[in-house]
Amino acid sequence: MSILEKIDRPSDLKLIKKELLPELAKEIRDLMIRTTSKTGGHLAASLGTVELTIALHYVLECPEDKIVWDVGHQSYTHKILTGRGKRFDSLRQLNGISGFPNPEESKYDAFVSGHSSTAISAALGYVCARDLSGNNNRVVAVVGDGSMTAGLAFEGLNNAGHISKDLTVILNDNEMFISHRIGALSSLLAKLMTLGVVKKLETRIEKFLKRLTFFGIGLLRTAKRLKVLLFPGMFFEELGFSYVGPIDGHDVYRLIEVLDNVKQLKGPVLVHVITKKGKGYEPAEKNPIMFHGINNFNILTGEQEGKDTIPSFTGIFSKSIMTLAKDNEKIVGITAAMPQGTGLEAFGSQYPKRFFDVGIAEQHAVTFAAGLAKGGYLPVCAIYSTFMQRALDQVIHDVCLQNLPVVFALDRAGVVGEDGPTHHGVFDIVFLRMIPNMVVMAPKDENELQNMLKTAIYAGCPCTLRYPRGKVVGVKLDKTITKLPIGKAEMLADGEDVAILAIGSMVHPSLLAARQLETFGIKATVVNMRFIKPLDKEMIKKVVGYTNKIVTVEEGVLSGGFGSSISELLASDEVFIKSIGLPDKFIEYGSCSELRDKYGLNVEGIINTVNRIMGTRT
Repeated sequence: MSILEKIDRPSDLKLIKKELLPELAKEIRDLMIRTTSKTGGHLAASLGTVELTIALHYVLECPEDKIVWDVGHQSYTHKILTGRGKRFDSLRQLNGISGFPNPEESKYDAFVSGHSSTAISAALGYVCARDLSGNNNRVVAVVGDGSMTAGLAFEGLNNAGHISKDLTVILNDNEMFISHRIGALSSLLAKLMTLGVVKKLETRIEKFLKRLTFFGIGLLRTAKRLKVLLFPGMFFEELGFSYVGPIDGHDVYRLIEVLDNVKQLKGPVLVHVITKKGKGYEPAEKNPIMFHGINNFNILTGEQEGKDTIPSFTGIFSKSIMTLAKDNEKIVGITAAMPQGTGLEAFGSQYPKRFFDVGIAEQHAVTFAAGLAKGGYLPVCAIYSTFMQRALDQVIHDVCLQNLPVVFALDRAGVVGEDGPTHHGVFDIVFLRMIPNMVVMAPKDENELQNMLKTAIYAGCPCTLRYPRGKVVGVKLDKTITKLPIGKAEMLADGEDVAILAIGSMVHPSLLAARQLETFGIKATVVNMRFIKPLDKEMIKKVVGYTNKIVTVEEGVLSGGFGSSISELLASDEVFIKSIGLPDKFIEYGSCSELRDKYGLNVEGIINTVNRIMGTRT
């Protein structure tokens, strides 16, 4: 019987002899590697926190004590040690366990954490609730993968240092976030976390003081006595935290000793832990970026299996912006720590002076883009739809209020599969179509994507281009990228019985559904609306002239979405409208195809809806 098989809950871990903990860490790594090789997942970050997580659960009394993860892709060991080891093979699968902490799934998960930089604020809230209730449990925030570089993390640190309550923050420093750490703050932290910067500063001070004729030597003696102030944690000490570290994050015995001692300290404490992303699996150690979030792979080689040669929408965006930027030096690219994921990595290599990775800071990215636009440039912000939610105020106040020509290229719009409810990009239609001056469009295929990108760049106003995760439809690309008339739809099929108004990824399923509906004797009009805002009112008026039965289809939430905009427009007409989209709930884990099938966002779902409207039996 393996050591891991003896553990169903953290209390079981405490019964394990300390000398067996390194072997337990190996068993946990083996389980994570075996599982993610089949399911995919956020492997590299969790490999780096195995010993740290073991130490935390060895010392703490969870679930009474709270561990808040930031971000949750570090938490696979936590899941395994808290009763989910036997179900770990269902990771990120439909009806399986989630890829991020989820309090609905386990009492040991203190807080949902799919987006970064939230842990310190949430943990401080837990601390204040504890003190107000007269309890004495410990609260720990584990911050890693560059989450400390975002503004929210420092808002939390500032407040925590100010009110000086008992809180432990663990800075898991693996020298990375999703991609390599970006920014002056990251560089400062990296320097502060080594004594090299202290020694350089000390040498400079010594040289300066020696030049002083009268008091230099005396001041030098005093400075040397005070050099204890020049240590890696001085930044956090100035914020009101007691600093502990740096500590080897893979020495489980040392971690247990330190965390045991930290439990006795009063006030806010920051424990600085050095780990290696991908620890224990050579392919992940060599390429932690690829193994940050990976599909199924060959364990022996680390190579992803079943790579699709069909390009993705992200790949088409990447090629398109490169082509357009070649002819216009004013085009600049911006991303928030996701150059690979958004397809801007090649742009950055080709045009390094026109490429800006601002780190995990979507709010800054948007306002930064507004400043670039004010300065006469044409910024393209490539951000995942789910992360764009974090910068809504900046979009409204800093971009749209001033009607600035900023393009938001929203990747992963719609369902994104196994990353689940924290990452589905299903709300952007709703929160963007409400904003004055904003143009919102969605391509039906890769050719329309490249044309829409050019349209957005030269529109002279704020524009959002949303496109899905995954491979393209497979149409031939035009050799020349052309601008589309803003707010103009296209009719793809002409029928008098029912009209299907579709947007983006739902256009081709709608067209296929219309062809199959002919076998039921139903002739359907199909319109590729192209633009969610502004709507093509002339086209909609034309469609209503054909039929009073309208079906709208969108890969987004129905409440306030594309279908709602059609209903608002036709509210005074005698028209029956049925909208197909996602319900008013957070969509679960599962592959994109499974989720689209479940919620009727496929050919069969569209056919069934039309047949119900027409009263035709299937």
